[in-house]
Amino acid sequence: MHEEQQPAERAQHGPLSGFTVGVTAARRADELGVLLQRRGAVVVHAPALRIVPLADDSELLAATKELIDQAPDVVVATTAIGFRGWIEAADGWGLGEVLLDRLRGVELLARGPKVKGAVRAAGLTEEWSPSSESMAEVLDRLLEEGVEGRRVAIQLHGEPLPGFVESLRAGGADVVVVPVYRWMPPEDIAPLDRLLDATVSRGLDALTFTSAPAAASLLSRAETRGLLPELLAALHHDVLPACVGPVTALPLQNHGIATVQPERFRLGPLVQLLCQELPGRARTLPIAGHRVEIRGHAVLVDGALRPVPPAGMSLLRALSRRPGWVVARAELLRALPGAGRDEHAVETAMARLRTALGSPKLIQTVVKRGYRLALDPAADTKYSDG
Repeated sequence: MHEEQQPAERAQHGPLSGFTVGVTAARRADELGVLLQRRGAVVVHAPALRIVPLADDSELLAATKELIDQAPDVVVATTAIGFRGWIEAADGWGLGEVLLDRLRGVELLARGPKVKGAVRAAGLTEEWSPSSESMAEVLDRLLEEGVEGRRVAIQLHGEPLPGFVESLRAGGADVVVVPVYRWMPPEDIAPLDRLLDATVSRGLDALTFTSAPAAASLLSRAETRGLLPELLAALHHDVLPACVGPVTALPLQNHGIATVQPERFRLGPLVQLLCQELPGRARTLPIAGHRVEIRGHAVLVDGALRPVPPAGMSLLRALSRRPGWVVARAELLRALPGAGRDEHAVETAMARLRTALGSPKLIQTVVKRGYRLALDPAADTKYSDG
């Protein structure tokens, strides 16, 4: 009966089954979570930030009034959702038509196709848009045109653009920043603290970032709690930091953390990247005639997914560091989370682990010494160094 169920079990699990992925996003977190869960991941979500509601944003209102009172020469629209949000907020304040009238008489630059669509949906026409969707190309164009004495408005989305505003000001421009969707720390910090604790304790296999402010916020919270060294150590060695793009990765890179990023800076490619990276990092061993792949909170035995309790995963990882070698009970006891001094805890956790794996022969008991993985004889040479 057990053998008959295996093909069905094999078909049901996705590429991220057995892995736990943290999500720090505030915006589009549900979309990212669903994409990850569809591929089998367990998702832990804690927004590292919150977005200031546009209608309540006094800074955005002040910038809008300033541009209406004194028209800019150039307006740079950087994101579609940000540009739409700005126009909608102005409508809510009774300033929508006046703002659109102002924007009709200026040089309007759109960063990419989506932004161009938002500009045209507002009844406006962009003068130019870079094919690369690169803000660097927008900056080059402005500087080549010359910005001395010109008033340039930049619609930001969540985060300042590093070097962009400074370069324009150095060129003599009067720069007005339009801060659409500003980020603030979350009102309830408890979920972020739980995510931080899960990262530090290696309860996550990967941690995703979709904005630089979210990465900076997590690092800042870790520093406040005195956990920054532990967080950096976890991201260096055990928890994979995955960023949607290079700008998002900057705060982590400033702390020496290497990240993985998809070639296309979108949520779908980010999830696909995790589908490649996490299974590729899993330990696979030939044990007692079976192919055993050790994932974050589960094990694939001949392709069948076997969820394993945390204590069992701790024992299995300790055994897999030296496959085929005997690991003493005392050492396994130290590997158990929150274990005391009673080696009976090892026997209890080991019994549950064997049950979870569905094949007791994978782990051998060596009387009076400890336990070992029943590594296939052909693999002994490969893993003999431990």
